Amino acid sequence: MHRMKKTPLHDAHRALNARMGPFGGWDMPIQYEGILAEHEYTRKAVSAFDICHMGEFDLRGPTAESDLERLLTQRVSTIAIGQCRYGYLLREDGGVLDDLTCYRLAADRFYLVVNAGTLDQDREWIRSHLSPATTFTDVSGDTGKIDVQGPASRAAMESALNVKFPDLKYFRAEEVTLLGAPCLLSRTGYTGEWGYELYMPTSKTRMFWDALLSAGQIKPAGLGARDTLRLEVGYPLYGHELSVDRSPVAATRGSFVDITKDFIGKAAVVRDLDHGCPRYLAGLRLESRRAARAHDKVLHQGAAVGEVTSGSVAPSLGVAIAFAYINANLCAPGTEVELDVHGKPLPAVVVEIPFYKDGTARRR
Repeated sequence: MHRMKKTPLHDAHRALNARMGPFGGWDMPIQYEGILAEHEYTRKAVSAFDICHMGEFDLRGPTAESDLERLLTQRVSTIAIGQCRYGYLLREDGGVLDDLTCYRLAADRFYLVVNAGTLDQDREWIRSHLSPATTFTDVSGDTGKIDVQGPASRAAMESALNVKFPDLKYFRAEEVTLLGAPCLLSRTGYTGEWGYELYMPTSKTRMFWDALLSAGQIKPAGLGARDTLRLEVGYPLYGHELSVDRSPVAATRGSFVDITKDFIGKAAVVRDLDHGCPRYLAGLRLESRRAARAHDKVLHQGAAVGEVTSGSVAPSLGVAIAFAYINANLCAPGTEVELDVHGKPLPAVVVEIPFYKDGTARRR
């Protein structure tokens, strides 16, 4: 049995009496005060999340752009310096190896942020498809990552770190010096709220965490709240909504994919766009707060028509919600289905994504 990895903030979480649990091979904080309280505080104020388990790759050289253009579904050549873009890493058959974010830090330098559970396979897949002139470095072990999310995040971070941030637009980033350390400051996140993802040297991570929390305005939040926040705004989670068993067409109808360029897995994506998928990812809103969970069956007129991939109470909405892959002819908003939760049928209706539409992420 493999021993779980620990982030540089593990002792800090223990000191805060966090409830810990496994995630992607790491021992991570699930909650501190409680998932509902942390969720609400993030929506209304500002929270800090330990995201050091994520992986980071640095790619440089004259062929880095063309290599990534072939590897990723998003258009890489049009990413401006200081901009990032979300997309997929696919197998030849269109199965999703990972969803990731690609930053351009210089004309010939790129930075990929990948999921913890897929880091090893991503590294080997990417390395095996690079040109000799592209330099690849896995900097995950040298990189700490703290996400600060919520409508008050900028003011709270500037106060805590005693600095004025650059005016970053959504999905823009800048290399800065904070607390004497080199950092990448990114106006991105996984909650639907205004926020930042902050990358710093591993050795400086605890210093940043303590500084951010010291004034009391920024509170710690765990992966439990991160999951309910991301589900409310309709963001997929690798291993649940995304996997090697499905192409991105089934998950997002082809969003975050540029079929005007060549990339690994393109033929399968075009096939699915042209001929359709048997099932698509849909959002379901339940009538009560009783939540469905991954692998619960979706029923229509007594027949099994799909399977839940993620489900939880949506604290901002007061009801339970779920993602599920369901038969293509039942994906229209307003379609009524049932979820089989431990043998009990729960009425649900297909709704548009995102479930929660009042997030502040894109506000200027």
